[in-house]
Amino acid sequence: MPTTAADRIARLLHEHPLIDGHNDLPWAARELAAYDLDVLDLTHPVATTCTDLPRLRAGGLGGQFWSVFVPGTLPDDEAVAATLEQIAFVQAMTSRYAAHLTLARTADEVERAHAQGQVASLMGAEGGQSIGCSLDTLRHLADLGVGYLTLTHNQHVPWADSATEPPRLGGLSAFGREVVRECNRLGVLVDLSHVSPGTMRDALATTAAPVIFSHSSAFAQTAHVRNVPDDVLGLLPGNGGVCMVTFVPEFVNDSVRQWTDAAGEDASAEGVDRLDYAAFTAYLKERVRHDPKPDATIDDVVRHIEHVREVAGIDHVGLGGDFDGTDTYPVGLADVAGYPALLATLADRGWSDGELRALTGGNVLRVMRAGEGVARQAQRERGPSQATFDDLDRPV
Repeated sequence: MPTTAADRIARLLHEHPLIDGHNDLPWAARELAAYDLDVLDLTHPVATTCTDLPRLRAGGLGGQFWSVFVPGTLPDDEAVAATLEQIAFVQAMTSRYAAHLTLARTADEVERAHAQGQVASLMGAEGGQSIGCSLDTLRHLADLGVGYLTLTHNQHVPWADSATEPPRLGGLSAFGREVVRECNRLGVLVDLSHVSPGTMRDALATTAAPVIFSHSSAFAQTAHVRNVPDDVLGLLPGNGGVCMVTFVPEFVNDSVRQWTDAAGEDASAEGVDRLDYAAFTAYLKERVRHDPKPDATIDDVVRHIEHVREVAGIDHVGLGGDFDGTDTYPVGLADVAGYPALLATLADRGWSDGELRALTGGNVLRVMRAGEGVARQAQRERGPSQATFDDLDRPV
């Protein structure tokens, strides 16, 4: 019998896991409820977040990378401690809701969880501050199940340049390249969201494994510094990596970008650092009371997805919503329940089932398996790196 577009999408999501690259619910839980799941009960719709169990089900999520984010403004010791707290929350959340969520680290585990009707819960550490300039700390995070490391957040780290500060190193330092190599050995994916174009290029020249952009869009479509230039997208086929297009309105719509840039300039004039995640988020909440923020739409997100497909190829595009990590979302993509509407829009534009499978999870599973293979080979060839930041980068 003929099926509707909704039936087609529902069948696809039932048969193949949709894997999202980035969700900041753990930090929202810290801010809203001090990690208390009696206060933030995810079994019911939660008015203060974009994410809860009913909406994960409605959105068809089969795998979610939970961001174990900490701000780049924290000193090393505080950043490491806060990252461990974020990991502990994800572990507690998956334990409490074990009928719905299960921890996963490998592609096989993601597929197994999906087959059992659970959402595979993966983790990504957002920002190199989380390792405190220590490869031993990186190894500890990997042991705890962290599956990717975003090399920076909004601020530079001593060994890598961020996209949102003026260039300092020009990319990666010697220690930064060693971080990439040790990620490869551990099977931790290198995430190039938030980093400068120089860092992107240096990481791609260093890594033996495919990279990801866990939540970035296309610079050629919206000229935001957090987006990926076409020349870097063009390197993904040779690397095997994937750009997981994000839904952040200022990354996908020029009117929103211009509004946010103006807000950032005004915030700076008032002594608020726009790169300070907490301070600028609070500033924006007040600003919209008298200066409404423009809307982005699903069509804006589609434009970025199709641009990445055109430049990098269908095998190198994915989805990374950044839910609970920014202040507004495109109309029609207000929360994690919105994925079927996005996929239906793509289907209406002629996307085949094979292309939709690649976008929603097939590409990410391929990248994960490739990273796992690189790690197995590297571990046969060498032991843990004993290099330190002082050895490689500290001025004499």
